[in-house]
Amino acid sequence: MSFHLCSSPSSLLHDPNLFSVHPKPTPRTFFSSYNPNSPPFHSGNLLQTIHVSIQEAIPQETHIEKPKLDANPPDAASKRNAWVNPKSPRASQLRRKSYDSRYSSLVKLAESLDACAPNEADVSDVITKFGSNLFEQDAVVTLNNMTNPETAPLVLINLLETVKPSREVILYNVTMKVLRKSKDLEKAEKLFDEMLQRGVKPDNATFTTLISCARQCGLPKRAVEWFEKMPSFGCEPDNVTLAAMIDAYGRAGNVEMALSLYDRARTEKWRIDAVTFSTLIRIYGYSGNYDGCLNIYEEMKSLGVKPNLVIYNRLLDSMGKAKRPWQAKIIHKDLISNGFEPNWSTYAALVRAYGRARYGDDALVIYREMKEKGLELTVILYNTLLSMCADIGYVDEAFEIFQDMKSCGTCEPDSWTFSSLITVYSCCGRVAEAEAALLEMREAGFEPTLFVLTSVIQCYGKAKQVDDVVRTFDQVLELGIEPDDRFCGCLLNVMTQTPSEEIGKLIECVEKAKPKLGHVVKMLVQDESFEEGVLKKEASELIDSIGSDVKKAYLNCLIDLCVNLSKLEKACEILQLGMECDIYSSLQSKSATQWSLHLKSLSLGAALTALHVWMNDLTEAALASGEEFPPLLGINTGHGKHKYSDKGLAAVVESHLKELNAPFHEAPDKVGWFLTTSVAAKAWLESRRSSEEVSA
Repeated sequence: MSFHLCSSPSSLLHDPNLFSVHPKPTPRTFFSSYNPNSPPFHSGNLLQTIHVSIQEAIPQETHIEKPKLDANPPDAASKRNAWVNPKSPRASQLRRKSYDSRYSSLVKLAESLDACAPNEADVSDVITKFGSNLFEQDAVVTLNNMTNPETAPLVLINLLETVKPSREVILYNVTMKVLRKSKDLEKAEKLFDEMLQRGVKPDNATFTTLISCARQCGLPKRAVEWFEKMPSFGCEPDNVTLAAMIDAYGRAGNVEMALSLYDRARTEKWRIDAVTFSTLIRIYGYSGNYDGCLNIYEEMKSLGVKPNLVIYNRLLDSMGKAKRPWQAKIIHKDLISNGFEPNWSTYAALVRAYGRARYGDDALVIYREMKEKGLELTVILYNTLLSMCADIGYVDEAFEIFQDMKSCGTCEPDSWTFSSLITVYSCCGRVAEAEAALLEMREAGFEPTLFVLTSVIQCYGKAKQVDDVVRTFDQVLELGIEPDDRFCGCLLNVMTQTPSEEIGKLIECVEKAKPKLGHVVKMLVQDESFEEGVLKKEASELIDSIGSDVKKAYLNCLIDLCVNLSKLEKACEILQLGMECDIYSSLQSKSATQWSLHLKSLSLGAALTALHVWMNDLTEAALASGEEFPPLLGINTGHGKHKYSDKGLAAVVESHLKELNAPFHEAPDKVGWFLTTSVAAKAWLESRRSSEEVSA
């Protein structure tokens, strides 16, 4: 067991050999009993001190239980003529009065030593003027109440020479704790070297003090070094020290050792403090094990360890990285309900968590709360909010945030700021605002990146200003910027919004940027037919040549282009390619009770094409193969609308189903689902086939 002379009240000397001056074999602590016949010991000499606890990251100065010290020196005892029964209440009162007086005088001595000049003469003068012989326990109390790291080592030298303690290591340890209070690891390590030079052997308390000092100084690697020196001095770390080393190893980067000690701590039921749990959460967060973060949080609560604000903030940060905003909400509520006031780090973590997950309303609530409390946002936080607004179509909110950023006086918009703002305006086709933001960006000294120019092209495309699209494309080439897959995908997307008579202008741009894409587009828009499989082969080679993050976007645009030009067969061929390449996965599902078509991830043209293919499959299954339908058939469109459009997929599909006179109706209890019964579906399919036969 390691001990600490300035922490929570307990016995300083649980170890009977730690502070003993009695060479008897029977265990007996230095202050374990009262013997009026032993001159150095008085009725008050029952100094009660305390356990060391290096678990505390920033140990608070706790009230040390006052030692029972006789205010009268030994020779004063002979002057007392009255005998008092030691069992009487009067004796207890006299002892308390004697104890208070003696302890108070030692505290005042410590204050005087803190205040004196840091030189041997002044220190000696203060101790001499104390006017009473100091005993070993007096030296401990005096040093323990000191706070000045400059005078404490000088006081130690004086007391070692004048008191001549039986165990010098105790005074060294108490002096190290004075240095720890001021986070002066350098002086503490120097004092350790002086111990060794004097021939004093360090004990567990020495090392635990140095380890905790290194932790408080933010030097976990030094803490590890001191911990690993313990065996060479014959010291065995106790559970308290080992638990603290979980934090030290974790901060020092030795994750394997930290987690190994934590596993042992769980098995042996060590007491682990909040700081160590915080480090474990940080370790799991850095490694991407976000479930591990939550498990640590739940475990510490089950052990009765109260989370602090640092732990809550680290959990919020981890949930933000994990894109689990719902769990960030729960943790935020726990933080508030446990009486904590969110600080800047809390709000920043919440902005990042909600912003990254595109929880727009929640992010804006936190943003406005920060503004109300006068908390400043960094460029990164402003940009996170603007990027979120760009992704979810919060145009007015983005403008408000941008204006606030410019007027805050603490940070300036950077390239990312302007990029997000231009993206917001571009996606809703606000040409004037996008051009103004682009001009402001250039005036601020930032040249537009390919990402920005891609957004500008998208803006002109939405406004159907094809000539401006071509002009911006030429600027990209003039700047020597090589178009990437996303840029070409943007051109392809603009093409789906362009009148057929102007598509040729864009095809020329696409051919320059990505010849393979230009070739496939030409095959789609031309009226001529190709041998079976040729189109799919060319499109497959194109898909193989682009990144996986844009494959679905390319296919969606190619199908949309076909649908816009009423080339349904080519659209079906591209859709089939997407299904074969597993880019469109799980479009159809079957169970004993329901067959379903899932359109949530598709563009409007791709969704209508998939619906056409599914209807044909149902016709084949029911009318040609005689396959039995389940009780229900359903189409799942999702319930959201496009972020920059008033049209949602559900509305488009519903309108198309009405045109087909299909018996699918929106389910009142399942948002985004259109359902029908097998009987109604079969009747409609038969009617549809009959109509087609008549038309033929």
